[in-house]
Amino acid sequence: MDDHHVVRRGLVFFLQTQKEINVVGEAADGKEAVERVKELQPDVVLMDLVMPVMDGIEATKKIKELSPHTKILILTSFSDVDHVIPAIRAGASGYQLKDVEPDQLVQAIISVYRGENQLHPKITAHLMTHLSKGDRKEQLIETLTKREKEVLAEIAKGKSNKEIAAALMITEKTVKTHVSNILAKLNLADRTQAALYAVKHLRL
Repeated sequence: MDDHHVVRRGLVFFLQTQKEINVVGEAADGKEAVERVKELQPDVVLMDLVMPVMDGIEATKKIKELSPHTKILILTSFSDVDHVIPAIRAGASGYQLKDVEPDQLVQAIISVYRGENQLHPKITAHLMTHLSKGDRKEQLIETLTKREKEVLAEIAKGKSNKEIAAALMITEKTVKTHVSNILAKLNLADRTQAALYAVKHLRL
């Protein structure tokens, strides 16, 4: 979803050449994006942040309310925390900058589809700096069990439930239970927020 027609058409053309990706629709602004998601129910939305009518953050919130299974990958020029943190809080599963290599963008889309968090390295660095300034959730880490902390550490590495299950030698169903407990205990919305929390509080 991008308001620059040439950029959007270029992206669509490129993504259509990728075997793993099926482009089902496009939109020129946030409001249209929400309407298209309602109609098409895509697995992944590639979302710009600065758009007319409705910005990407508001559109992300509405899409997650409307279609919780739809993953949203932000693709923007802005790497500052004032854009990144609201986007992640709104429900974005990943955040990439427009200078990303085309192949890396494809991998990011596939990873987000698989339920893994995808953040541009520059974004991670900025968030680390921001988080190091203090977090009211400091003590919540102590409410986690030893196993939950182990699962949280694996989430921070961007691993899927299947990969975590293999690494910790437990079932995928058990991993899902642990992930749900972690999100509830830490008052977090999704795996991306959990990964950011882990980077700060588990001293990875």
